Amino acid sequence: MASKLSNFGKTLLRRRALNCGGEESQFARCLSTLDLIALGVGSTLGAGVYVLAGEVARDKAGPAIVLCFLIAALSSMLAGLCYAEFGARVPKTGSAYLYSYVTVGEIWAFITGWNLILSYVIGTASVARAWSSTFDNLVEQKISDFFKASMAMKVPGGVLAEYPDLFALILILLLTGLLAFGVSESALVNKIFTGINLVVLGFVIISGFVKGDTANWNLTEDDYVGFINQTNGTWTNKVEKEFGSGGFAPFGVAGVLSGAATCFYAFVGFDCIATTSEEAKNPMRSIPIGIVASLLICFFAYFGVSAALTLMMPYYQLDRQSPLPEAFTHVGWAPARYIVAVGSLCALSTSLLGSMFPMPRVIYAMAEDGLLFRTLSRMNTRTKTPLLATIASGIVAALMAFLFDLAALVDLMSIGTLLAYSLVAICVLILRYQPGNLSSSSQTEKLVELVEGEKVAVSGGDSGDESGMELDEKPLRETFTAKLLFSPSGKNPTETSGAIVYATTAIISILITVLCVILANCLQELRDGSAGVVVPVIILTLLCAVCVIIIWRQPESKEALTFKVPLLPWLPLFSVFVNIYLMMQLDFSTWIRFSVWMAIGFAIYFFYGIKNSSEAANRSSPRKYEPALQSKSPIYKGAPDDSDLEAGSP
Repeated sequence: MASKLSNFGKTLLRRRALNCGGEESQFARCLSTLDLIALGVGSTLGAGVYVLAGEVARDKAGPAIVLCFLIAALSSMLAGLCYAEFGARVPKTGSAYLYSYVTVGEIWAFITGWNLILSYVIGTASVARAWSSTFDNLVEQKISDFFKASMAMKVPGGVLAEYPDLFALILILLLTGLLAFGVSESALVNKIFTGINLVVLGFVIISGFVKGDTANWNLTEDDYVGFINQTNGTWTNKVEKEFGSGGFAPFGVAGVLSGAATCFYAFVGFDCIATTSEEAKNPMRSIPIGIVASLLICFFAYFGVSAALTLMMPYYQLDRQSPLPEAFTHVGWAPARYIVAVGSLCALSTSLLGSMFPMPRVIYAMAEDGLLFRTLSRMNTRTKTPLLATIASGIVAALMAFLFDLAALVDLMSIGTLLAYSLVAICVLILRYQPGNLSSSSQTEKLVELVEGEKVAVSGGDSGDESGMELDEKPLRETFTAKLLFSPSGKNPTETSGAIVYATTAIISILITVLCVILANCLQELRDGSAGVVVPVIILTLLCAVCVIIIWRQPESKEALTFKVPLLPWLPLFSVFVNIYLMMQLDFSTWIRFSVWMAIGFAIYFFYGIKNSSEAANRSSPRKYEPALQSKSPIYKGAPDDSDLEAGSP
């Protein structure tokens, strides 16, 4: 019985071996660095820039919204840096799904991929409905009035929408056709719309600084009272809620932090760049640059628009739904609302394309590995796109946009995205402390068997890898002692030090999760100094600190990469903490819906994926390592591999 459970556990945690053997990618390598930056900016800089700034400034932060975006950008950059390193390390399509598969195992990879699919489907459908609604507002609700009168769907339960959104359905199907036609054509359309969006935002920022008044960043209660008197309102009960204390940060530090948590989601979307690894001309260089550059551009856009908005009019007068048109009306530039509307539609178009672009590629990667139905991995030889995956995902998203009320489902996007961010950070942390590298298939095989205990005496070097003679200096395996936790035996990682980091990372992930649950649900008790909350928080924090020190003391790999995450292990672990804390902020009903979606996914995995997995077939064949050991080709042909070394064979 114990043997069966052990084998079942090993099956769930089996890792994918990246043995490409020099094979050509089935995708068309046609995307430049500029294409990837445009894709990241277009996907991230959606309609939120036209709406979110007004909502957060009005209710949570006032002019200090610029600090909210700064904090949110720094938090997002943590995840972005982790994605950038993996893009340099594993230039294969699949994004966080593949990163999890090669590092923490098949079950985690499936969970990540399955939730990414959900995030992209809901994201696509909700953005399409927002596009339809924005256009409907421009024509004074004539479209919605027509459908409500002729095709109303009055179904109890609030699951279905008030009326079928035919406009959103057609829009998604059109973009599905564009994506199926070819990636270069899609990238061109995306660059055009992203360019228009950035020009409009530039106009907004310049206008705000020209027509703005710095007095709006230092308002007093007298200003608010004067505004209330002008509008014939009553102000006695509204001062604290709508005005706060005035000045630059009227709602204090708590308001800034609350606003930053909301603004964090404005930076979601850059991860679509990581799915282009097999379509980029030089992925090891372009993906890190694309991710970091797109996040920086988005930060400056959000920062500039929020600053301009709060300079143009007092924060307590901002409109929550359409702040920019109201702000331009306030300064006497009412016709500028049409320029803003054009920018908003372009932003929604690029955001929609950014949601739809990675979806079929994640499905393709999972289907190619056998975790989803293999028919979905078929490629069109002419367009070199995953045609069936593109069409299937497009139809599902189109039907959701057509029929469903997505307001209750939007939070599900957050779980999938934040889970992916967390796992990528954990994977980066684990891999940086492992012996060898992933730039050749033999090294991957060694990492794959690290936990299973088989000794595979293979070491690989890079042209700049100082640990090329690692085996001569120290054997890959050494006997574990408690002393090794804080005082490792050498400067180069071994299998034992790698296993220590692997186990310690798993422990600290659990500790951080428990800590975030307490912080999310008992924050007021913590502020009040309740011993029942303060003591567990202190204990968990100390245990986390010990785990961080253990990881920090282990020897780090000296493998040469085009990009590396700085400040290990602090930065990835802080990223994990931020992501898990935000997940714990989601309400109970969202977690119930998440459980239903996961139940469907586990049914597919345990009845189909676990038996049809490519790794299952690889492990059942004899002499598994022989082809891997004979091959020393890197994942991406453009990577330098002249000095890859084989130190032995089993």
